[in-house]
Amino acid sequence: MRFLVGTVGDVQSVFAVEGDQATNLTFAVPEIGRDLSALTASPELLDRAKGALGKGETVALSDIVPALPIGVPGKFICLGLNYVEHIKEGGYDIPDYPALFMRGHNSLMAAGAPMVRPACSEKLDYEAELCLIIGKGGRHIPEDGALDHVFGYTVFNDGSVRDYQRKTHQWTPGKNFDDTGAVGPIVVTPDEVPEGASGLKIESRVGDEILQSSNTSNMIWGVARTIAIISEYTTLHPGDHIALGTPPGVGHAKKPDPRWLRPGETIEIEIEGIGICASPVIDEDTAATRTVA
Repeated sequence: MRFLVGTVGDVQSVFAVEGDQATNLTFAVPEIGRDLSALTASPELLDRAKGALGKGETVALSDIVPALPIGVPGKFICLGLNYVEHIKEGGYDIPDYPALFMRGHNSLMAAGAPMVRPACSEKLDYEAELCLIIGKGGRHIPEDGALDHVFGYTVFNDGSVRDYQRKTHQWTPGKNFDDTGAVGPIVVTPDEVPEGASGLKIESRVGDEILQSSNTSNMIWGVARTIAIISEYTTLHPGDHIALGTPPGVGHAKKPDPRWLRPGETIEIEIEGIGICASPVIDEDTAATRTVA
C-alpha cells in the first residue's frame, strides 16, 4: 500500500493512494486515526485498511496538503556516513560502525512545507535519504529477521546547517535547526519495493540541476543490518523512524565552491518507487513562528 497523511480543508486523515486518487481510510475505518501511529502498531488494523480500498470516500491526490506521517515519532534516529563516496568527499575515514545521531521533533516538517534557512547561517545543505518506519518493535533484533520489523519506507531530506554541525564533534546543533528535516509525503509498505528497499535510484535536485544521484544498493549498512545494530542499544517501538544516510553530492563538498540552498529555490528529493519530497526554501525572518503549547 501507499499511504499519505494530510489535510483536506481543515481535517487531517490517513489516505491510501492509488494513482492520482486517494481513499480516506480514517473515514472508512475511524480506529485508524489521524496519522500512521495506530497502523504501525496493529497488523489487524492494517488488514482492515487494505479491506477499505475502493470502499471509502475518495479525493484527488492534488487536493491533499501533506502532514508528517507520524505527528511525533518516539525516536528519529539518523545514520551518517553510509555511502562510501560520501564519506570520501567529506574527508572521513570509512568507519566500522555507523555514525548515529538523533533529530528532535522541532527539526522535522512535512513534505511541501518550507525548509527554513536560519538567520545565523547561510550554509544550509541538503541530504537525500531513505527513511524507514518501524512496525513491530523489539530489542536485540536479529539481522535475518529485521525486515519483518519494517512498517514502511518514505523519503527524508536531512537538511544540515554545516558550520553549526562542525562546531562540535557531536553533530546535534547542525542537524536540529527548526524546520530543516522534511519527511514524506508517501509511505510505502515493504511489498511495494525490492527487499530492504535496495536497488532504488535516489536523487536530489533543484529544478534541472541534479545535485545527488545514486542508488540505495550503495549503502554500507542496509536496512536489516541497521535495525540489528540500533536495537542492540535501544528498544525500537512502532512508529520510530530511522534515516539511512545520504549519497555523495552534498553541497558542502561541491567544487570549486560549496553549493548551499538559497531562499526561493525548491529542493526535491526523489526515491524510485516511493516518491518525491519537495521543499521550498525560505529565510527564517519570513517563516511563521512555531507556537509552543
